[in-house]
Amino acid sequence: MKKVLLSSIICSVIGMANEYTQADRILDMQKIAQAMQDIQSGFFYNNLDIVKAGAKDLSETIVKIGPTKAEKENKDVYERWMNNNTAMTARTQRRIQNYAKTLVERFQDGDAVQALQVYNRVSAECMKCHVDLRKW
Repeated sequence: MKKVLLSSIICSVIGMANEYTQADRILDMQKIAQAMQDIQSGFFYNNLDIVKAGAKDLSETIVKIGPTKAEKENKDVYERWMNNNTAMTARTQRRIQNYAKTLVERFQDGDAVQALQVYNRVSAECMKCHVDLRKW
């Protein structure tokens, strides 16, 4: 009896450990904000290594963003559809990853103006998601 109870508790804890929570999202958004600040600092100091590190952190963190368990289980059909708009999320993630790669390439080639323009596109993608999906 104890083994059955213990195994069911362990399974439920493991199952909950993989869920994406609001706290996880906040942490990921903070990492993204820090990556954007790092990229900007790299521009100001003309330091390619800082730009590369920021772009790498941005690319690695953006793919973690997604709907939380509460958003997935929302009973309101429209809200659930808006919060789980995975097509928009995936498109935004792809664009930001491509922009991060392009940004590094342009900065590495010595074209800081073009790199800054790509940085602005990343910011625009972030704001688009926050306005459309998060209702800011």
